[in-house]
Amino acid sequence: MSTAWNDDELQAIVAADDLHIAPLREDGVTYGTPTWIWCVAVAGGLYVRGYNGAASRWYQAALRQKAGRIIAAGKTREVRFEPVEGKLNDLIDGAYRAKYRRSPYLKPMIGAAARAATVRIILASAAP
Repeated sequence: MSTAWNDDELQAIVAADDLHIAPLREDGVTYGTPTWIWCVAVAGGLYVRGYNGAASRWYQAALRQKAGRIIAAGKTREVRFEPVEGKLNDLIDGAYRAKYRRSPYLKPMIGAAARAATVRIILASAAP
């Protein structure tokens, strides 16, 4: 079973710009309240960042639980979360610049705090 995003679905998620993220709660079963968040695609991967950096509650839950769900482009998907570090963040910055270039919130999203709270969203199992 592949856990890679299908190109069409990945592009639909990024184009819809309606991604809601819901990491699992401490019980490992219940989903947290979905939080709307910006997303970008880089090299076939789906990425998000915490606007408030590592203090973002969804980010803290995603790192602890490493699993949850997203709701985007009319679909709900079970996912896993992985922190992102290093040079990949430069490519993610570029994707944020391209997609959100007109937003007054871009600068914080490519700043040090948000970069430190970058997460890759991976399908937990193959899409039906």
